[in-house]
Amino acid sequence: MNNRHFDTLVIGSGPGGEGAAMKLSKAGRKVAMVELYRMVGGGCTHWGTIPSKALRHNVKRMMEFNSNPLYRDISEPKALTFPQLMRSTERVIGQQVERRSRYYARNSIPVLQGRARFIDAHTVELVQKDGRRQRYSADHFLIATGSRPYRPDDVDFEHPAVFDSDTILNLSHTPRSITIYGAGVIGSEYASIFRGLGAKVDLINTRERLLTFLDDEISDALSYHLRELGVLIRHNESHTRVEALDDGVVLQLESGKRVKNEVLLWAIGRTGNTQDMGLEALGIEPDGRGQLAVNACYQTAQPHIYAVGDVIGYPSLASAAYDQGRLAAGHILHGESDHRLVKDIPTGIYTIPEISSVGRTEQELTEAKVPYEVGHAFFQDLARAQITGQTTGMLKLLFHIDTLEILGIHCFGDQASEIVHIGQAIMSQPGEANNLMYFINTTFNYPTMAEAYRVAAINGYNRLS
Repeated sequence: MNNRHFDTLVIGSGPGGEGAAMKLSKAGRKVAMVELYRMVGGGCTHWGTIPSKALRHNVKRMMEFNSNPLYRDISEPKALTFPQLMRSTERVIGQQVERRSRYYARNSIPVLQGRARFIDAHTVELVQKDGRRQRYSADHFLIATGSRPYRPDDVDFEHPAVFDSDTILNLSHTPRSITIYGAGVIGSEYASIFRGLGAKVDLINTRERLLTFLDDEISDALSYHLRELGVLIRHNESHTRVEALDDGVVLQLESGKRVKNEVLLWAIGRTGNTQDMGLEALGIEPDGRGQLAVNACYQTAQPHIYAVGDVIGYPSLASAAYDQGRLAAGHILHGESDHRLVKDIPTGIYTIPEISSVGRTEQELTEAKVPYEVGHAFFQDLARAQITGQTTGMLKLLFHIDTLEILGIHCFGDQASEIVHIGQAIMSQPGEANNLMYFINTTFNYPTMAEAYRVAAINGYNRLS
């Protein structure tokens, strides 16, 4: 048996690569995982989802402790530093790596370390950090190399006060002030984190409102509560120059403003990790952002080479990447794919408070001339929220006036990314099973945050009277 030939070589051990490798292995295929770095998990585990969400969780808990009058009776407010919080985050990363390493060992999937470059359509060469090279061949390949922060040439990322969303995790102290350029998901999340640590935060948004893909009411709520935390948001701005000084970083804006803070976090745009992979010689041309075009079955211009996850762009979610990997693996196994990603993919945004939504927004339904109504449940009215003290936020249901079909679910507040899945399960049901009356006629545990569905459904139904 040729130990250097595989049925499928998966390049990249993030969620998309992992999902594909596990499915192929369990189907009896000879699979190997190629990983550039020493530890598996990809950007999701080491620089993206896991560290930022663990960091955010710890900051939020510190904020809750410091704002709770009960704890003030027994202790002074606590101030943890960024490095202290990162040590806790690193423990979570270690646990994730250990668990995922066991997955590969248990499923007899070798992990080959090195940077992959295609030599021909069925051969890759792995270059290790010490310069050693090894070639492997396969019948199929799956590219799941993820993405990295976009770095414009006019910004000096070598300066010790200039960071992107990967390198910010190496910050050696808690800054007194920070400029965050880019108010997308990453920028908004880090604005919450650093403001929670007590830093002065300038959040520079290149658009007219925060996170324009959200329902307008949710976007407005996020803006309000970030400002309530003390974040200064500047909309419709774009940079002309970044000046890194000994005592801070000055961001020059087209409007003439000069924003100076101790550090700068550049958080605008991502680039697919496709450089120096030899793809162009195979007729696979990455676009200007390094992303690969694929068909509905995740095949590139070479039908036996698949791509999933951030490297193909939208929706650029770890959850979706895992499913894409499994769907691509299904096509490799059976030559067809009878499943697609679910129509409505939930979005989770881990600001403070967090946001989650699934389905259509009010503006989308209005533009499509769909007759809909709105039901609200405000957390301040829920017993569970009053008990926990997490009264900021709401659940919002959008439903069809005539059929009562659930069209959109939008949640802002504590545990939003958990709460949304209850509605998602109902919304995904076929025909009349997707109906507002489910929430009205179902008995929910009391007190719970899930009860918000009954409250919002009744609120919306009463608007029809």
